[in-house]
Amino acid sequence: MTVRKAIIPVAGLGTRFLPATKAQPKEMLPVVDRPIIQHIVEEAVAAGIREIIFVTAIGKHAIENHFDRNFELEYRLEQQGKRAVLREVSRIGKLASFAFVRQAKPAGDGHAVLAALPFVDAHEPIAVLFGDDMIVAKQPGIAQLMATYQERQGSVVAVTPVPRRETYRYGVIAGTRVGAHTHAVRTFVEKPRPKDAPSRLAVIGRYVLAPELFPILRRQRPGKDGEIRLADAFGTALQLGVPLFAREIVGQRYDCGNPLGFLEANVALALQHPELKRPLRQFLRKTLRK
Repeated sequence: MTVRKAIIPVAGLGTRFLPATKAQPKEMLPVVDRPIIQHIVEEAVAAGIREIIFVTAIGKHAIENHFDRNFELEYRLEQQGKRAVLREVSRIGKLASFAFVRQAKPAGDGHAVLAALPFVDAHEPIAVLFGDDMIVAKQPGIAQLMATYQERQGSVVAVTPVPRRETYRYGVIAGTRVGAHTHAVRTFVEKPRPKDAPSRLAVIGRYVLAPELFPILRRQRPGKDGEIRLADAFGTALQLGVPLFAREIVGQRYDCGNPLGFLEANVALALQHPELKRPLRQFLRKTLRK
């Protein structure tokens, strides 16, 4: 069965960006001319997904408003003859069919996915995209995982190599290579110390969950911190012999969950922008000479 829907959890507080995120969701911070969350949605849409379920929390109304129509704004743009901007603004609400569900409390990424599962058929796979990671690639990042799912018919996690000293920040997998960019996962270790990491392949915020994982996630007990995590569900799945695959992402990944990665994404995408790339290069050359 093909992947038709995506879950995008956006309930986090964005504390690493305070005070900028005190009154606005971190997902609405702009990368060049679009908020982070729109880049994520456009990745899903480019992969063929047409139904998107946001898992939200208090203070996230700006995300709902962004993907809704703003008739007054559209009217004013039309009256002012700003046709190009009008087309860009009006297309946002037409990117996909959107649904919004509230996560009752911040109880882990697995809990966030569980909040959205009532919108998902019990026998269909689901894509999950987290807003901390932006992926710029010829083939959309989530589409690469969807292709692996179609081939292997098992849950797929996105991975990318990281320096060993940084493995403590990620879930890390070890497995057997079964394709050019695909591994059959044997081990899934959450935030290992560098000396204990089974590899340098770190899991990043893209998943395709097979229906077989849903009952495992529903039965997954909270960890010591009281949170239900996808990493624990993957570990349980492996113990039960349920297949799990890892797809090495081909493309550039930006960690927009921290200020440096966010700035890197802005600079990189601005250098590709037709109106900004030339003056930005000039500014960077001048600045770096100082």
